Amino acid sequence: MPGDRFLVVLDADSTLIRNEVIELIADEAGRGAEVAAATEAAMRGEVDFAQSLASRVEALRGVPLAAFERVRSRIEPTPGVRELIAAVHQRGGTVAVVSGGFHEILDHVAPALGVDLWRANRLGAADGALTGVVSGPVIDAAAKAEALTDWARERSIPLARTVAIGDGANDLMMMRVAGLGLAFNAKPAVRARADLVIERVDLREVIPLLPPAA
Repeated sequence: MPGDRFLVVLDADSTLIRNEVIELIADEAGRGAEVAAATEAAMRGEVDFAQSLASRVEALRGVPLAAFERVRSRIEPTPGVRELIAAVHQRGGTVAVVSGGFHEILDHVAPALGVDLWRANRLGAADGALTGVVSGPVIDAAAKAEALTDWARERSIPLARTVAIGDGANDLMMMRVAGLGLAFNAKPAVRARADLVIERVDLREVIPLLPPAA
């Protein structure tokens, strides 16, 4: 069982997995290219994340819930993710994911990869289809940082023994509060402000940075 010696928190889209899930869902509505351009702007920090998310989710209105099975089949775990998670557990750590994406996908992907904890947005639905709104609080940059600090506090893990890994501007706040903030597959603004930049798109590159086994 994983322990509580340290905590590694990853972003989901383009970090835990290769995909941007909202773009896969938008493909089901024939609006993938439009949503992809808006996602790119949000990840570069050019627009407010919450406002961007609201407009992008609006583009998903009417997508049937049955489409999620097709979306999940297209998910590609990032190279090295299973090895990283195994290494964290072997060294007595906990792996968490906090995402501006969606529980509807992460609830399947996270446990399959061995993730211990996760938090994400939820999509509103009615009559078997998406309503085009987010249901409940938005997981934005502040909420990501809050998730990391909540999980650390609940497990009595000092923030100095936390690692945050992300690619987009909405990951910067959690990277600042963590003991170590890693830019992975990251946009220029994130690379410039991270403690370290992981150049290869392979999460095994993180393993040497973990605390050693007890």
